[in-house]
Amino acid sequence: MNSREQSNRRDFIKNSSAAATVGALALPNITFGKPDSRKLKLGWIGCGGRGSGAINQALTADSNIQLWSIGEAFQDKADAGLERIKKIHPGKVDVDKGRVFVGLDAYKKVIDSGVDVVILTTPPGFRPMHIKAAVDAGKHVFAEKPMATDAPGVRSVMKSIAQAKKQGTSIVDGYVWRWTYAQRDTYKRILGGDIGDIQAIFSCYNNNARKRYPGFGRHNTKSDVEFMVRRWYYFTWLGGDHIVEQAVHSIDKMMWAKNDEVPAYAIANGGRQVRVEEKFGNIYDHFGVEFAWADGTQGYHFSRQMDDCENGVWDRVFGTKAKYTGESGRKLHVFSDKGELKWRWDPGENKERQNNGYQTEHDEMYAAIRDGKPLNTGDRMITTTLTAIMARMAAYTGKKVTKEMALNSQEQLVPDADKLTWDMDFPPKPPRKAGTDAAIAPHKWKV
Repeated sequence: MNSREQSNRRDFIKNSSAAATVGALALPNITFGKPDSRKLKLGWIGCGGRGSGAINQALTADSNIQLWSIGEAFQDKADAGLERIKKIHPGKVDVDKGRVFVGLDAYKKVIDSGVDVVILTTPPGFRPMHIKAAVDAGKHVFAEKPMATDAPGVRSVMKSIAQAKKQGTSIVDGYVWRWTYAQRDTYKRILGGDIGDIQAIFSCYNNNARKRYPGFGRHNTKSDVEFMVRRWYYFTWLGGDHIVEQAVHSIDKMMWAKNDEVPAYAIANGGRQVRVEEKFGNIYDHFGVEFAWADGTQGYHFSRQMDDCENGVWDRVFGTKAKYTGESGRKLHVFSDKGELKWRWDPGENKERQNNGYQTEHDEMYAAIRDGKPLNTGDRMITTTLTAIMARMAAYTGKKVTKEMALNSQEQLVPDADKLTWDMDFPPKPPRKAGTDAAIAPHKWKV
């Protein structure tokens, strides 16, 4: 890495929030251009559950739009996804058999099929290469969270974000709480000083164990790669571990409260208490993280995926004047330092304020394209992704991991796109044990 690249990365971390104007309701960076009134053709890459939700919301968001092509690693998932969306939007699906692409390279064929917008909802490990290909081709992009599972992926997405800004194409994220009016109203108050100077932030994402893809195992998959891609949630290179894939929503709200400033460092623990079988891959089932920001603010995040435990998704922001509490995106309150209720979010008579963030992220994306002012929410989406990866690194190594160490890590979990094949020799790695893996030990990182 040359000195210029190092300087650019340091500047990115330092100034990642500079693009956001004061107040959480401000729109992300936009590039001005000419209004766009043509029929937009969508390419859908990744036909799983969240992908089915995203394509439904995209087709709902605009009247002059059609699904043109789809890409999926597996034929059965491609067929099922197409049938689902045909039933919901029969008049907006124009996908013939020649535009149903299957395989690890299906994303390239979708992008080359004449689409204007690509919906990226594959396992997150593939996200950087898919974002790069779509941006390089000049397409508008909706990318589900997270945007990478390792530092090389983060750096790749950073470059794509910059390129999209320069060429005036959209990159819109799937961090759903950023798109709900309740959270926007609330975090506008927090960033506006209603609770005073922030001293500490707490979040938790404690949930039941995820039992995904029970029908697939070593007995009915043909290779290491197929086994892992079929059960992607349980392998770090594909999903990032549950702190990066699921609990990242809570980390995203912590980042929002800090105006998207990456913490100076993270110290963490975690492990596997109930995930002891091979079918559950190499991810942990619990994490505990301490974040520290340069101004002295402390952050504490806990996430767990275990059955029969106390569950909850809570956010708390402690300020010098008051405390904010939120529960699963609801029950948003601000209390005084004496425990008196100061403010409660209430839509009042305007029921539209109780919006579905999953829908609004697409509504605003296509409205901006039509106005000739494509949205680019890239800076915030990649800083959140980086912060979650930093926390995972800290838990896996048992070491303090700084933002520079996380961003500049040379550990590459995801194989290069041109090297990834169904039959490659790629046995699943065992779960990480803190302090024992030299590949990501701090002294191996180039800072």
